[in-house]
Amino acid sequence: MILNNKIPEGPLSEKWTNYKSKVPLVSPANKRDLEIIVVGTGLAGASASASLAEMGYRVKAFCFQDSPRRAHSIAAQGGINAAKNYQNDGDSIYRLFYDTIKGGDYRSREANVYRLAEVSANIIDQCVAQGVPFAREYGGTLDNRSFGGVQVSRTFYARGQTGQQLLLGAYSALSRQIHKGNVEMFNRHEMMDVVKIDGKARGIIAKNLLTGKYNRHFAHAVVLATGGYGNVYYLSTNAMGSNVTAAWKAHKQGAAFSNPCFTQIHPTCIPVSGEYQSKLTLMSESLRNDGRIWVPIKKADNRLPSEIPENERDYYLERRYPAFGNLVPRDVASRAAKERCDEGYGVGDTGLAVYLDFEDSIKRLGKDIISARYGNLFAMYEKITGEDPYNTPMKIFPAVHYTMGGLWVDYNLMTTVEGLYAIGECNFSDHGANRLGASALMQGLADGYFVLPYTIGNYLSQEIQTDSIDTDHKAFVNAELQLKDTDKRLLNNNGNRTVESFHRELGKLVWDYCGMSRNKKGLVTAIDDIIELRQRFWKNVNVPGSGDTFNPELAKAGRVADFFELGELMMRDALAREESCGGHFREEYQTPEGEALRDDENFTFASTWEFNGVDKEPTLHKELLNYKTVNPTQRSYK
Repeated sequence: MILNNKIPEGPLSEKWTNYKSKVPLVSPANKRDLEIIVVGTGLAGASASASLAEMGYRVKAFCFQDSPRRAHSIAAQGGINAAKNYQNDGDSIYRLFYDTIKGGDYRSREANVYRLAEVSANIIDQCVAQGVPFAREYGGTLDNRSFGGVQVSRTFYARGQTGQQLLLGAYSALSRQIHKGNVEMFNRHEMMDVVKIDGKARGIIAKNLLTGKYNRHFAHAVVLATGGYGNVYYLSTNAMGSNVTAAWKAHKQGAAFSNPCFTQIHPTCIPVSGEYQSKLTLMSESLRNDGRIWVPIKKADNRLPSEIPENERDYYLERRYPAFGNLVPRDVASRAAKERCDEGYGVGDTGLAVYLDFEDSIKRLGKDIISARYGNLFAMYEKITGEDPYNTPMKIFPAVHYTMGGLWVDYNLMTTVEGLYAIGECNFSDHGANRLGASALMQGLADGYFVLPYTIGNYLSQEIQTDSIDTDHKAFVNAELQLKDTDKRLLNNNGNRTVESFHRELGKLVWDYCGMSRNKKGLVTAIDDIIELRQRFWKNVNVPGSGDTFNPELAKAGRVADFFELGELMMRDALAREESCGGHFREEYQTPEGEALRDDENFTFASTWEFNGVDKEPTLHKELLNYKTVNPTQRSYK
C-alpha cells in the first residue's frame, strides 16, 4: 500500500487557491451522467449531497434513521468555529490554523488544517443565508464565545442547540434537491458493504432496515459521511445507533484506517449514575466560559457545595493553567479531572465527579444572561439529575465523545480505494490527536460544502466515459451473498447471551485499557481479551427473529461484530505508538508534571493500518507529517 497524500506544491497559504484554479472540471452536460452515492446525512453528508446535486450530479443519499434530520449532528451543542475576527481580538486564518495544529498535539497535516481554517469563514455566511439563527449582539451582529485551547472568541452558536440549527439548514438545502429530483433519498437504509470493480468503488450494498431486504446500488463514486466510532466504548455521548460499520466495511475492502486509538474524552459530561445506563449525556464545553471547575481541598469531603467556603475549594484548572484556566483543551481538562478524582478529591456518591459552578457568573452577569446563553442546557441537566444548576453546581466527569481517527484520506478526501471518499468525522484528516471544541461542525460543513465539491471533480473528470454498471455484475452479487451468509450465521447461532451484554463487556474492556490512559501491559492483555471475547460472541450470541423483516437486534449484532474488530485494532495502534500525545496518554510517557510527552523524533506520523484478515495482524504504514510552517513544541497552556 502506497500513501500518496497528494498535497499541492507551493506556499501553505496558496495551496488551496492554486488547487482550485487548476483542478480538472466536469462540464454540466457530463455531470448529469455521473452518479454519486453519499452515505450519511449529518452535517457532512447532507451538505455534500445538497452541494453535489446543486452542481448537477445525480445523487443517491442513504441514512439508517427515519429522517435525515435525526443524524447525530443534531446533538452538537456549543458552537462552530470560524476565523472571522468579529470580536477584533486578534483572530485570523493563521491563528485558527495554529490553534488547531497545537490543539491536536502536532499530529495532523498542515495542508488540510490550513484549508479548513481558510474555508471556515464561508461556512458562517452560508449558514446565515440559510436562516440559521445564530446568537447576536444587541446591535444585531453575530455573537461569539470562546472554547477550549484558544485565547480568542471565534465560536458562533445558537444557544446550546447549534448542531440542531445547522443540521436544519443543511437539511433544508438537501430537501430542496430531493424535491427537484436531483437527490434520491433512502431513509431507513444501512450501507452494509462497498462494492469494488477493477479496484474502484462502484457502489454499495444497502439493507432496507424495515423489510430486511438487500439492495444493490451503482455509482461512479461513493462518499462516506458516517460519523465516528465512539460507541465501541458502549458508554459514550454518541447516539445509540452511531456505529463504525460503513467505515469498517470500507477498511476491509482496502481503505486504510488511520490513528484508531486517537479518541477524545470530553471533560464536561453528566457522570455515570448506574449500571443500567446505555449512554451518557454531554454538557457543552461552552459552559466552561462562565462556569468554574473545582473540587474540595479536603479529600472525601461530603459536605454540600454551598457549605464549602471559598478558601477550602481547589479551582485546579485555574491553579495549574493560569493562561487558559477553565478553557484548556479537552484532553488536558479530562486528565486533570481524572487525576483529582483518583487522588480522592472527587465529589458525589461515587467520587467520580467534579463541580462546574456558575455562582460567580450569575452574580456578575445576572441569571437572565446565563439563562439566555445556556438555558436549555441547564434545563436538560435538571431534568436528568433533579438538581437546579442555577442554585447548586453541576457535577461533571469525562466521557467518550469524539474520534479523531478514521479512514485515511488524501488532500482530495479520497481513501486508498479509488473512487471512495470519506468526509467529516469518519476520516482522520484534520484534528490530529485531539480535536478543539466547536471544530467538528466546522470540519463537517467545510468538507461537504466547500472541499469535496471541488476535489471529487478531479476523479470524476476521468470517469465520464464510464457507463453505468448493471448491479447483476458478479461483484454486487457476491457481496450480497456474503452479507446474507453472515445474517444466517447470526440468526442460526442459538446462543444464550444478548448482543447488548457482549457490547457492554467489550466497551468496558476498551475503556479500561484504552480510555483516558493506556499502558503496554494493559494493551497486550486487552488484545488477547478482545480476541477471546469476539470468539465467544460468535459462539454464544443470540439474535432472535428473522432476516426478512424489521429486526433491530440483527442490525445491532452486525454493528457490534464490527466493533470487536475495531477494538482490537485500537489496542494495536495504541501499543505501537510509544509516546503520549493529545487524547492518547501512555502512562510510560509523561512529563514530571503529568502532562503528555510526545516523541517527535520517532512518532511524527499518522499510523495507517492495512487490513489483512480478521485473524491476521494488520500492517502498519506511516504517513510522515512534515511541518514547514509551525515548529512542534511541548504543548503548554500555563
